[in-house]
Amino acid sequence: MIQRIKELLRAVPFSPFKVKTSDGSEFSVPTSDHAAVTPNNARVLIFGDDESQKTLSGLHIVAIEESTQSAR
Repeated sequence: MIQRIKELLRAVPFSPFKVKTSDGSEFSVPTSDHAAVTPNNARVLIFGDDESQKTLSGLHIVAIEESTQSAR
């Protein structure tokens, strides 16, 4: 899953996506600036427009919902 997230973050043009976790939470990634993958590929950081940050363990990411629309 983390490899796919890295691919989506590098895609040109970028398309928004959601990351879903094992507890049922969903995290939107509207632009490539809203997420990052740690160097050891163990965690994904999701950044909110309100300066919030969520760290997700790769073990708890269960799905990626890709959008068909590009970010503007």
